[in-house]
This record gives sequence, structure tokens and C-alpha cells, in this order.
Amino acid sequence: MAGSRITVRVGERQLTLSNLEKVLYPKTGFTKGEVLDYYTRIAPVLLPHIHDRAMTFVRFPDGVTGGSFFEKNGSRHAPEWVRTASLTVAGHGKEPEIVNYPLINDLPELVWAANLAALELHVHQWTVVDGDERSLPDRLVFDLDPGPGATVVDCCRVAERLYDVLTDDGLTPVAKTSGSKGMQLYAGVVTSDAGETSQYAKALAERLAAETPDLVVARMTKTLRPGKIFIDWSQNNPFKTTVAPYSLRGRDEPTVSTPVTWDEVRACRHVAHLRFTADEVLERVDELGDLFADVERTRVPIPAFG
Repeated sequence: MAGSRITVRVGERQLTLSNLEKVLYPKTGFTKGEVLDYYTRIAPVLLPHIHDRAMTFVRFPDGVTGGSFFEKNGSRHAPEWVRTASLTVAGHGKEPEIVNYPLINDLPELVWAANLAALELHVHQWTVVDGDERSLPDRLVFDLDPGPGATVVDCCRVAERLYDVLTDDGLTPVAKTSGSKGMQLYAGVVTSDAGETSQYAKALAERLAAETPDLVVARMTKTLRPGKIFIDWSQNNPFKTTVAPYSLRGRDEPTVSTPVTWDEVRACRHVAHLRFTADEVLERVDELGDLFADVERTRVPIPAFG
């Protein structure tokens, strides 16, 4: 029934969940209850990759066809046990502002977020340390965004080239789909400067754009992007976020930002080859384990570049 509520115990916390039968993905009939079930079941592999990372939600309270909004500040209705971090962020042409970001570190907090219809979870490439301070980045990310006429298949060809460069530089790249049109490449890193990851990523993006200008662009200018892959190196900016691994996306169907193997990247010849829904991702994790884990366990210093 519309407006239904149920009280459940998750770990040591008590939560009131609402509208579990509400359809959030009308095309497939995927309900809010199924969203909660997915996030509960994927939690063992998701939580380590978002732990202590300032979180931005993209909420879809009326489903994926009903509009959405970004939410950075922890909800004023959040239980007192949901931890937040007060951080200063750059204003958009305004004075810097303080944002109370939620930190989703355990299953009760994840279920609380899912109950808000926070379908998408976006995180930074750094963690929050004691005293609500930003650590230095521990992830390098390349966001591969296909322009008009290009697809994730073209992203895979660019990803293969980035793989060769990154492995030559001693890094261990890990690929995941965006859950939408593109994909991202990550590598675990150790840095001494918050701007180092952006500088390195920009240098590689510009190198690939110079070598294959018919396929790669390193600038956001829209007129340059038809038929090409934009390597968005700016996602390494400390104030920007990318969608978390294993996060749902607010698309027509409950697709997921899915870690993939390099064999899958190399074999991709159709967009359907790297498109995975929530149920498929749960099956993949049962079979393949956590393909994103290498990002956390293979951190090395950013190599010299220039």
C-alpha cells in the first residue's frame, strides 16, 4: 500500500523503512524494496570502497522518471548515529561553504541512504581523517566519456591504451563501467601533493589526444567531442566526485557501475557486453569476487611525468 512503513533492525540499529513497494524503475518494475535488497546484499564489497569518503547522493524520490537532485549535506532528518564530516568546499562563484557530508561506513547507514531513494552514491578520491580533514588522494581516476556517435566500445579501445601506459608506469589500473554510457579507470596511488593526481592524469590525457586526435580529446569543449572519447582528467580535482563502484544509476533500468576484467574490456565489441543490472552484478560478485579490490591493495607513488 502507498505510504506503508515498516520498522526493521539492521545490525544494532533500528530503522523505519517506507514505501518498499514503490516502483522506482518503471520500465522494469524495480521497486524501492528491491533497491534496498540490492544495497544490503552488495554491501560487503561496496562498503570498503566508500568507507570514510565524503558522500554525495543523487536522490530519486519519485523514481527515475520523476526527477532527481544532488544532496551533499547530511539530511536534517538523519538519525544521530549517521556520521557526518564538516568540510569546506569551493563555492560556485561564491564564498566557500561548509558542507556536512554523510559518511556511509556500515550497513545501517547504507540502508538509511537507500531508504531516501539515494540510488546513486558519489564519492571523492580521498578519505576523511581525524578532525574532519581531507587526506591526500589515494586514487587516480580517468573518466572516459563518449561524445555523440561514440560508445563504451570506443571507451574500451582508449582504456586499453591507458592500461599499457599505466602498467608501464608501475600502476595497477582497474576498470569499471559508469553504469551509463562510459567507463572509468582507477589506480591506487600514494601522493605528496593534492594536485599531483590531476597533473599526471592531464599529462596522460593530452598525450593520448596528441597521438590519436581522431579518437581522444582531452578538453571538455563540446564541439571537439563528436565521435571521440573525452578523457576527463579533472575528476581528480579534490572537490569533484565520481560514482562509486557497485552504485546503482538512475537510468531506465537498474544498471550498476560495475568493475570489469581486462579480458572483458579487450573483448568488448557491443554496448551490451559491458552493461550490467543489479541482479547480474550480484551474480558476478558471487562468481568473480570484488574486482575493484586491487585499487585498495596496490597503491604506489605517482611516477615522474612531464
